Parts: sequence; structure tokens; C-alpha cells
Amino acid sequence: MPSTSRRRAHIAMAGIPAVSHVLPSLDIIRELVARGHRVTYANDPAVSALIEPTGAELVPCTSGLPVADNDWPADPIAAMGLFLDDAVQALPQLRAAYDDDPADLYLYDIGAYAARALAESQDRPLLQLSPTFVAWDGYDQDVAAQLRQLPGADAYRERFARWLSGCGASTTDVDAFSGPPARALALISRAMQPHAEKVDSRRVTFVGPCFDADGDGGWTRPEDAENVLLISLGSAYTRQPEFYRQCLAAFGDLPGWHVVLQIGSYTDPRELGSIPPHVDMHSWVPQRAILAQADAFVTHAGMGGCGEGLLAGVPMIAVPQAAEQFMNADRLVELGVARRIDTADATAGALRAALEELTTDPDVARRSAQLRAGARAEGGTQRAADLVESMLP
Repeated sequence: MPSTSRRRAHIAMAGIPAVSHVLPSLDIIRELVARGHRVTYANDPAVSALIEPTGAELVPCTSGLPVADNDWPADPIAAMGLFLDDAVQALPQLRAAYDDDPADLYLYDIGAYAARALAESQDRPLLQLSPTFVAWDGYDQDVAAQLRQLPGADAYRERFARWLSGCGASTTDVDAFSGPPARALALISRAMQPHAEKVDSRRVTFVGPCFDADGDGGWTRPEDAENVLLISLGSAYTRQPEFYRQCLAAFGDLPGWHVVLQIGSYTDPRELGSIPPHVDMHSWVPQRAILAQADAFVTHAGMGGCGEGLLAGVPMIAVPQAAEQFMNADRLVELGVARRIDTADATAGALRAALEELTTDPDVARRSAQLRAGARAEGGTQRAADLVESMLP
């Protein structure tokens, strides 16, 4: 139920225009609007169609991140430099919008550095919304220290320090500013968090995936489908025609199975040849609605897809494409609900064998049900909105 215990507040969210970073928090924004708060959302107009249905007011803040063509550099320092560049050009835009209309509380995505600088300069409370795993005690030694040894790292840190010294932020140490925030909500299941036992619970609360209450609707399972398989590599790394051809060969004639294949916007359907009659192919599908009625899921193991799969309680074939997806895939395997098959090894035979193993193993079914219950018990949207309101002045 909407909260009536607090005054109407101005809550500002700042994000980046990567779909995988926008979707996880949208229902929290929708819920805060429903509770009567004024919510503004600073992001690139390219994602306005995702944000505006929540009822939040879009604050245009153009981004230079290469999300439209997914042209990210392979070098991690170069990629980190892009986020710093984006923060430098975003901060004046945020100041123009919020210096005369400050928020009572700022929410920000992990990639939206400028929002932290703005909130600190205004001495306003700040809460990070993380769509992926968070740092743990020892993360600096396990991960960050290795990054600092890479070529270009010193120059990047020097540039970051120069920006911090003049941007108005009260935190001017690079490691402190880019490290764990004072307060964060992790919008993932705790089961997906590496070294979860080492995460500081005073700083971070796992609320689980946050999805709208109506998200399970919008798709009807065919009456003749004994089983349903969803295949989706998300929104970014979808230029994989050979992989889709292998999927069609693996599952297109599998007795009793209806297959929904999402190919994204980067693959020409004509590259895939003849589509079997029991395969529905689309550039975009209502993924969660299908998963609610599915029996298995082929996923790239992005954190959003992992969360949706765990909430649905379906076994998964993880085919990681980039970044943390490889770690996520391994974690799903450790949890006992998935098989990992790298793209180069994703032959029709390997894919089909993995599906048969996963869907006939009673231990996989048991673990999937346990993890589904655990993810739903973390509180999701309602708990997240309660915690956001608890930080209001």
C-alpha cells in the first residue's frame, strides 16, 4: 500500500541510457510516484520511452556513452574513461536542472558519477541503486588493485582526481568516490552476489529484483505447447546470427517444445534461414511474461536476465557474452540451476544436451524452486521503496 506517513518529497534519479541499467529500477520509480512523491529522472532522451510510463518527469541529460551501437572498448581502463568523460559532461546538465530545484534525496545508478558529485555539493542525502553485484570486503585487493596495475590506469586516476577537485564534491579521493557508497540498494538476489558474506550489511541492502506487479501478463502460452523455451541474449550483445542458427538446429524440431527466440535489433532475420513452425522469432519480446510460463531459458547471463530467471524458477543455459556475464554464468552453475556454454562451444548438439539434462534433473527443479522462493522473499519493489522513503529528511 502507498505510504502516507511522510510528506510529499522531491526524489531525483540519475542514470545512464543502457537498457540493462534503466530497467531494474523502473518499478521502484513507479512505486515512489504512486506514493505521492514528485520524482524526476535525469537520463538521455533516448530512453524516455522507458522512463515516462512510470510517471516520473524526465530531465534530459544527454550522454556520450556508446550504448546505441554497443561499441565499447575491450580495454577496461578505456571503458572506465568513457564513464568519467560522461560524468564530466553530465554534471553541468544536472546543475542546470537541479541547482535551483534541488531534490530532497538523490538516487543514482552505479555509472552516474555526476549525480554523486551534485548531491555532495548540495549536501543532500544520496542512495545508490545497483543493478549488479556490489563490492565486498576485500574487493579492493581482489579486483580494484589489479585494475590499478593496467596501462593507462595512473593517467585515468590523475584525470579523475582533477575533476573531483573542481566539481564541488565533498569526497575528493578517487578510491573513496568510486568505491563502495555510504548507502546502496542491490537490486539483485543475494544468491547472485559474489562473497555475499563479506558485504557490509550496514551499507548495502539486497532487495532482490524489482519488477512491476503486472509484468507477468502480456503473453499467452500456445495451447499445444507441452514445454516452452525462451532464448534471449538481452539488449546489447545480440549480433549473433550463427548462435541463433545453432539454436534453431538444436530446438526447432524438438518434440513438444515451443521456442520463443528474441534476436534483438542487430541481426537480420534473413540471415537465419528457414524458421521452424514451432519457433516464434521477434526482435523484442515481453521476456518476464514468457518466463512466468516457460520451462527453460537460454540467456546471456546479464544480471537482469539472471534475476528474471531466478524469480521464474526456470533452469537456464548460460551463454555469456561480455563483462560480468561470465561470472554470473559460473554463479548460476554453482547454484545448481544452469549449464554454462560459451559461444564458441554452443553447437546444436551441446545446446540440446544441456536442455535435456537440465529439464530432467529433479535436483535442478528443487534448487530452482528454492531460489525462486528466496528471491521473492527479499522484498522487491515494496521493500526498496520503503528504504528509499526512510532516507528522506
